[in-house]
Amino acid sequence: MTLEPVHIKEIHEIVDRIDTCFQKDDDYCADNERISNILDRLKKLEYNGKIVLKSIGPVTRGKVSIEKMLQTRDPFPQTYSCDSGSTTAKTFDNGLYLDFCHCAIASTPSDLDIHSKRTIVAAAYTASDKVYINTSKGWEIFDSGSGRKKIIRIQPGLLNKKVTDILHDVALYLSESEHILWMLERIKNEKKESFFIMDGPIYPKRVMYWMVVDSEDVNIRIDPNSEKIIQNYIDIMDHHIENMEPLVGFVKNPEDMQIMLALKKGDGELDIPWLVDAQFFKNALSPEKTGSNRKIAEKYITYTNWFIQPNQFYEKMLRSTSPLVADLANGKFDAEDYALSFFMAYVPKMNIIFKIESPYGLIKNNEMRGRITRKVLYDMAMTGIPKTLSKADSIAKIPVAERQHIVNRFRNSRIDTNYNETRWDEKDER
Repeated sequence: MTLEPVHIKEIHEIVDRIDTCFQKDDDYCADNERISNILDRLKKLEYNGKIVLKSIGPVTRGKVSIEKMLQTRDPFPQTYSCDSGSTTAKTFDNGLYLDFCHCAIASTPSDLDIHSKRTIVAAAYTASDKVYINTSKGWEIFDSGSGRKKIIRIQPGLLNKKVTDILHDVALYLSESEHILWMLERIKNEKKESFFIMDGPIYPKRVMYWMVVDSEDVNIRIDPNSEKIIQNYIDIMDHHIENMEPLVGFVKNPEDMQIMLALKKGDGELDIPWLVDAQFFKNALSPEKTGSNRKIAEKYITYTNWFIQPNQFYEKMLRSTSPLVADLANGKFDAEDYALSFFMAYVPKMNIIFKIESPYGLIKNNEMRGRITRKVLYDMAMTGIPKTLSKADSIAKIPVAERQHIVNRFRNSRIDTNYNETRWDEKDER
């Protein structure tokens, strides 16, 4: 038994009733006035005397012709991108939690030597002190020096909730940050002007969050692996700021709510329909909001100016957006230089908005900021998602079949399977 025509008809009626509560995008859309009001507030957004967001220069919305961008040259002769694949955290019947992350860097033009270098981290957790895990004392080298592997363990008792999420993040960010640091000197020795793209945010936000928030259930503040991750990201930023080598984080699915949260906390009477920052920016950058024809709009990419976001909410606390927030890392530059900075870019043809992040220490330089913006827009005009980033994803991902082989390799531990896993199976590749 499935949906029959009578059921579909009633569902359609519900859709129509809800849909008629909203207006189509046009010149007179009620959202336009609300958007302009919010954009004006983003010149300098404060909460309790601390800056949450500040515009670098005037608040602007621009657009660039995809066709014209395709007629130009890549602003940088060499592009690198880092990504990692994961088995996703697995749970076993004996209480073992385990996640494998496999990291690689891709380049355009392709450099097979760079592509061949890999870093693998296996992160384990058990709640029992009596369970022995044969962890690595240091990096174990394989493939004639092209690969490194390490088994790490989060100590028993530090995780009582969100075990799979935290274990995945620790494995992911340790593998990525260690691989980037390993390859930076190799990249620098190429003596070519290059551009580096990280997959996702420039900082390990969830690890940072739990390093700040006091919790008995997620107590990674005393986990040495998490401390190492924090210092690694400071070291990565130090390298790029010191050498003025451009670096961005290309966030494909921005989920931050910090700006909308700050606006609502600062003015309880302000009526905002959006919860997620990206929802607001997508509306602000939609050409249809200003009456543009959809077919014409698809010929452009729209984007905002850059913003600096020096602070964000950690529960009820307003603290730094940089890894220095945990007071566990040391950097070479002023604290402000590590502050998160970003701009938003919307591709009407894809109906997708992206967030492009970079440390303030890089983009506070007007020339560098302009070059980074142009490079990102060029890559987006070419392929939507930057080509080198997609290349890194294809090199690093662990296909479903290989993930299954890894799980099947265990002889003394049996995977803890639940009903949903047998019903839906695992089809996506990470």
